[in-house]
Amino acid sequence: MNQTAPILKAKAPDARLDQIIKLACLAVGGQGGGVLTNWIVDLAERNGYAAQATSVAGVAQRTGATIYYVEMLPDDGKQPVFALAPAEGDVDILIAAEMMEAGRAIMRGFVTPDRTTLIASSHRALAVSEKVVPGSGLADSTEVRKAAEEAAREFIAFDMEAMAQEAGSVISASLFGALAGSGTLPFEAETYRETIRASGRGVEQSLRAFELAREAAEARRVEAEPAPEPKAAASAARGPEALMGEWKALCDRVEALPETVRPLASAGLRKIVDYQDTAYGREYMDRVEDLLAKDRAAEGEAHGFDFTATAAKYLANAMAYDDILRVADLKTRAGRFDRIAQEVRAADGTLVQITEYVHPGAAEFVSVMPARLGKWIESRPKVYAFVDRVMNRGRRMRTDRLPSFVSLYIVGGLRRWRRSLLRHEREMAHIDAWLATALDRLPRDYPHAVETLKIRRLIKGYSDTHARGLSKFDRVMSGAALVEGRDDAADWTARLIQAALADPKGEALDGALDTIRSFTTAGRA
Repeated sequence: MNQTAPILKAKAPDARLDQIIKLACLAVGGQGGGVLTNWIVDLAERNGYAAQATSVAGVAQRTGATIYYVEMLPDDGKQPVFALAPAEGDVDILIAAEMMEAGRAIMRGFVTPDRTTLIASSHRALAVSEKVVPGSGLADSTEVRKAAEEAAREFIAFDMEAMAQEAGSVISASLFGALAGSGTLPFEAETYRETIRASGRGVEQSLRAFELAREAAEARRVEAEPAPEPKAAASAARGPEALMGEWKALCDRVEALPETVRPLASAGLRKIVDYQDTAYGREYMDRVEDLLAKDRAAEGEAHGFDFTATAAKYLANAMAYDDILRVADLKTRAGRFDRIAQEVRAADGTLVQITEYVHPGAAEFVSVMPARLGKWIESRPKVYAFVDRVMNRGRRMRTDRLPSFVSLYIVGGLRRWRRSLLRHEREMAHIDAWLATALDRLPRDYPHAVETLKIRRLIKGYSDTHARGLSKFDRVMSGAALVEGRDDAADWTARLIQAALADPKGEALDGALDTIRSFTTAGRA
């Protein structure tokens, strides 16, 4: 009987073995991109692959990511020719150590739907461009997620930073685990673990982070935007019986305010008392109650007492202005040292060194002098120049050491005399002028009066930051005066505020002011 020879079907070759595997990683300083790249190269060589790694450095610390690039190919004894940098449309695996870096990779064409597996941590590490904006410069990562789902062949995203912190490691370990779980490289998971063990540092913590991320990636987890951390409830006030009695009396005054005003006034009062003392809290409540009375007279109830609620918020911020005394007080509070130790994940018994960089100029130094003395120095240019030569230089102070800590502690303790100092006198005069302008507009144009109060949000910080904010405040106030009496005065003032918050240089504000001047001048003509 004739027997038909069995037909043997050859197993389809793994396409990944016939071409160079190309992997790019985008990370910034502190995220361990270099460590991750070394692990990937070691992993490839451990599995019989030839590999090459290069890096293209961006500007440090969040103004630009470093692009780490790895190419690998099964080692057949021949010398392969690898590229030095990724090319558009020619990346198999893209690892982003933060969500916005994934967006930048997509914009540069490194992520394509027919080829690229995109692995990204869903947390945010703010870029300098987001931090320097006077208002909220936060970019919306929701749009990046939508783009990633469309641009990538496969998209894996979850909070790998949180996993690393939970394991006591850094994000490079969880990124490595996500790479293993994605299955995009033809290597067994154990060889990943061997690579971590061979590194010899923080092995147990790195393995924990690796396993958490590997399991999440295997499940193809794509998390929604990480929920914001819940705000800690305000801790109950503690102190001597006499002070607690004063505090309760202030809280009772807050409870007597309209419901719409109460939350902001309560938060403002806490801020003021923490900043100074209960006497300053009484001054704050006196102002709020006086503004409420004028708000009632202007039929503020029909507007939900929006004027008083807005005033309660921005008045508290204005009265709790930043100065040298405030900075020194915050730097020497006990809770700060605990927070820093927690942020750096210092183990129990570990000594944490804290170096403060301070650079007060003559203006800051003179402003915390008694009012008469400060004015005397300011009126004498030679004396002021001498003070500036002595004070205007950077200093590094180790607050984990007694001399520096005591120096700052003493400076912070000077806040008990704050209300007799030059800076306080000028801040109060500025607050009075601002409130007077808002109150003058209140009976005639309620919405415009509310927007006038909101202009105060432009002022923050101290030194150069405060000066820039004050300049923008003055310019917006002048613009608000130009549109006063118009039906759309409140709208234009709100636009000026948004323009001032749009960029640190104030170019958008200049454009908005020019627009207002054009039609107000034409109207007068």
